[in-house]
Amino acid sequence: MTQQYSSMTKGELEQEIKELRVLAQKAEAKGMINEYAVHERKRVMAEAYLLDPDSFKPKETYVIRDSPGEPFEISYMNGVFAWGYRNGGSKLEAVPISVLGERMD
Repeated sequence: MTQQYSSMTKGELEQEIKELRVLAQKAEAKGMINEYAVHERKRVMAEAYLLDPDSFKPKETYVIRDSPGEPFEISYMNGVFAWGYRNGGSKLEAVPISVLGERMD
């Protein structure tokens, strides 16, 4: 059984991220798109646990890293997840804080 990210040390998380990158690259090279996507999602989650959730504030808007220019306004935080609205939409969604980039002014 694997250890939960929330109970891993910084070093263990960094090692997990490295391993997931390698697994994702191998899956991509073999054309296994679904497996690649699973490893990438796990990597993003592990990266979220390396960040400080207190540095992300409700009512602030951040750029989503892989979607330049796409804003995400945080309504509230729950652990390493930011709950809010993408592009000023009306659908509340949660994203790991690791997908959030620079704060927009």
